[in-house]
Amino acid sequence: MSTTSSRLLAVCASLALMAGAIRAADKSGSVVKVTATADKPGADGTQVINVTLEPQKSWHVYANPVGNVDLVDAQTTVTVTGKGKPEVVKIEYPAGTEIKDKVVGNYKVYEEKTTIKVTIKRAKGDTEKVEIGVRLQACNDKNCLAGDVVKVSVP
Repeated sequence: MSTTSSRLLAVCASLALMAGAIRAADKSGSVVKVTATADKPGADGTQVINVTLEPQKSWHVYANPVGNVDLVDAQTTVTVTGKGKPEVVKIEYPAGTEIKDKVVGNYKVYEEKTTIKVTIKRAKGDTEKVEIGVRLQACNDKNCLAGDVVKVSVP
């Protein structure tokens, strides 16, 4: 392979890696850390899972409820799945901070570390991990990233 071909190949590889990084950064999950912790299931199979969202500085995600009919599709939602088919008993979304916007209308967001409390009921003997899916959209004062579903697992 000639030196020119090697250099061209290296440039193409670098561009491909950069394009991949840009695409990854375009998703909301790239600026919001999502973690989850779970209590041990009770004798009745009830288990509390705390899902924590931490947007990077200057970013926010839309609260649930968002408080604006035009932004309902962007509000944060949590789903729970697992082999044992856990039943979601209750999801407690914090109120969020209200943003006054004369153009879009008022809406609510999570700007800082926020914890969503999820209560599930597991089938008797279910010890499998459950998967938490958090659908969210991150925005800052300049733009919004593509909506994303961030998944985490807990025992």
